[in-house]
Amino acid sequence: MNAERDLSPLTPGVVRALTDKLYEKRKVAALEIEKLVREFVAQNNTSQIKHVIQILSQEFALSQHPHSRKGGLIGLAACSIALGKDSGLYLKELIEPVLTCFNDADSRLRYYACEALYNIVKVARGSVLPHFNVLFDGLSKLAADPDPNVKSGSELLDRLLKDIVTESNQFDLVGFIPLLRERIYSNNQYARQFIISWILVLESVPDINLLDYLPEILDGLFQILGDNSKEIRKMCEVALGEFLKEIKKNPSSVKFAEMANILVIHCQAADDLIQLTAMCWMREFIQLAGRVMLPYSSGILTAVLPCLSYDDRKKNIKEVANVCNQSLMKLVIPEDDEMDEAKPSMTIPTEPTSEESLSKPESVTTGESQVAHEELSQLQSLPVGAEPSGATGQWYTMWLGAVWLQVNLVLPATSWGLLSPLVLYLSQCAGIWYLLPPDPLCVDLESKAHSAPSLSPQVILKDLELLAEIASSPAGQTEEGHGPSDGSDVRPGPVELHVPARAGQLSSSSTKGLECSPSTPTMNSYFYKFMINLLKRFSSERKLLETRGAFIIRQLCLLLNAENIFHSMADILLREEDLKFASTMVHTLNTILLTSSELFQLRNQLKDLKTPESRNLFCCLYRSWCHNPVTTVSLCFLTQNYKHAYDLIQKFGDLEVTVDFLTEVDKLVQLIECPIFTYLRLQLLDVKNNPYLIKALYGLLMLLPQSSAFQLLSHRLQCVPNPELMQTTDNTKPSTGFKRTAASNIDYTELLQHFEKVQNKHLEARHQRAGRAEQLDRRVVL
Repeated sequence: MNAERDLSPLTPGVVRALTDKLYEKRKVAALEIEKLVREFVAQNNTSQIKHVIQILSQEFALSQHPHSRKGGLIGLAACSIALGKDSGLYLKELIEPVLTCFNDADSRLRYYACEALYNIVKVARGSVLPHFNVLFDGLSKLAADPDPNVKSGSELLDRLLKDIVTESNQFDLVGFIPLLRERIYSNNQYARQFIISWILVLESVPDINLLDYLPEILDGLFQILGDNSKEIRKMCEVALGEFLKEIKKNPSSVKFAEMANILVIHCQAADDLIQLTAMCWMREFIQLAGRVMLPYSSGILTAVLPCLSYDDRKKNIKEVANVCNQSLMKLVIPEDDEMDEAKPSMTIPTEPTSEESLSKPESVTTGESQVAHEELSQLQSLPVGAEPSGATGQWYTMWLGAVWLQVNLVLPATSWGLLSPLVLYLSQCAGIWYLLPPDPLCVDLESKAHSAPSLSPQVILKDLELLAEIASSPAGQTEEGHGPSDGSDVRPGPVELHVPARAGQLSSSSTKGLECSPSTPTMNSYFYKFMINLLKRFSSERKLLETRGAFIIRQLCLLLNAENIFHSMADILLREEDLKFASTMVHTLNTILLTSSELFQLRNQLKDLKTPESRNLFCCLYRSWCHNPVTTVSLCFLTQNYKHAYDLIQKFGDLEVTVDFLTEVDKLVQLIECPIFTYLRLQLLDVKNNPYLIKALYGLLMLLPQSSAFQLLSHRLQCVPNPELMQTTDNTKPSTGFKRTAASNIDYTELLQHFEKVQNKHLEARHQRAGRAEQLDRRVVL
């Protein structure tokens, strides 16, 4: 190579010195280059300046020889010093070869590249900002360099660049954000520290509004918050704290919706610091953004509710999660505020109170917040059964579907917290009912909640509240008063059911409205299907019936109407093919009817049979109660049908008397001694007007073996005065009870025939079961 020809205007001596292995000789050559470039600047000879930079770049900095690369780097730095304020015109040519050397395998050469770039940037100052991204990219690599000298040099360059950015008002934040979003996911702790330091600097510059681009980097920040280094975690915590302060100062400019799902994800993080920080952010978002957060409520609840069951080791997270839960619930509770008297059924969400307005600036209720507010208002003001349309219907359909999905996914120990706000929504929004399909969604929820063996009563109560809201929905009423429309559930004939009282409209301390029979005879398809599904669940899970059955039915009698519960269950059991389950279920219902305080009003209604409704209910119950002979007799005792009870007991001689049968008779005797049947025991004093009561009790006595129950009933009957008066003649004056029975127009002969028919079915079923068992035994022997 002819150095003088190819590398001019550099002299052969300068060329040799630049490639020397000694730093001092390369430095002398750099001074010569600086002097040469200054002359070109004075002459305004730009072409020669570019030629010199090109030679230093191509022939030296990018050379294969390491000493030549070192000479090229110091030569480019010398050019920049010589150019001074004019170096900005040649920054691209000066910077690119230096940045290439950042990737060199030789640590000494990487250090010299860092030193050269420091000198270039120091001279150019603000002129380097258009090239900030490439400089940042190179520095982010050097920040993780294993060589301490290289790291030290990069830190000096980094501080210089930060000073330049802080002083300037021309920083291109829009162009920088994509690079920051990419590099923020680095796993190297030094690179993470470098990223966080830059975020803190940019956040501190008044002219740079990093808050607008927070959704782009928030996820990465939370991931860095989980770094193993305490120093990095602390830096990231400070950065997030600064952002949160800025959000509180300027909530109107915050993109809450774009960050909601990010917070939901990190609220479920395994790292305690990440989870607590994200939960604190979520608390502030709910309080500041208000209704903007409603479309994300299902995800928020999914993240928040499991935290409510944390112990003292995570007390802080639990407390913040509870605040989030309560704050979210407040968003869905419409308050009574100057309601239009002409439209008492319309429920409109009120404006925030004066206390809430401090944390919910008026400017926040714009854009998405205003849309959410209007949509919720429209839903809550819809007439019952009306169908919301447009964006409102789509928004609420997605919300409800997501919440139902999360109900099935959330931990059983905390599901009641999710059900609480959902029940509030259901009780306040009339327009929701059109969203419910013909087959109620409560089946899966009921299955999940009730089947959990360790489920607390509080969870079941909240579950039942929600199911009661659906079952009592006016949208499920049919005009003709029939049950389900599908073929499998069609009922044999119209049966009167009353509109259940809405649980949300009654105070917890008063059940008067529930005890009284509503006057509108109609059928609610949701209610009837719910009863079918509940009995199916009891049939398939007998342990559930044993452990939780009575509790569930009693609570349903409070939440809905007790008469409706028993009327519908009796009607469904009348068509039950599993006779053994029907007998067990009837026995359970009978025990609840006779012993539960919740059924006091219903017992009083059945005791006298004064109204057509009570007589209709008795006949309905009787037909199903026939699945269990002893419960049938107890129902007759309850309704004071003593003659029919005596006729039934006479039929017991034709039945198969088993140990279970005698056990139930024993329990009935015990019940007769309870306060429920006080009136019956007092009627024993009036032997003349209650002869069949005494005959029925003696009939039970004759059925019993010599047991404690026999002795108990025997002692009771010995207390009856004047036993001779037990005999009856045709001339005996009809008793008050007979008058009531005759006036009731109940065909007791038909009822007795129905009893015999049902018992024949049970007898035949027992014989079939016994035959199958015998066949199985034979197969085993063979």
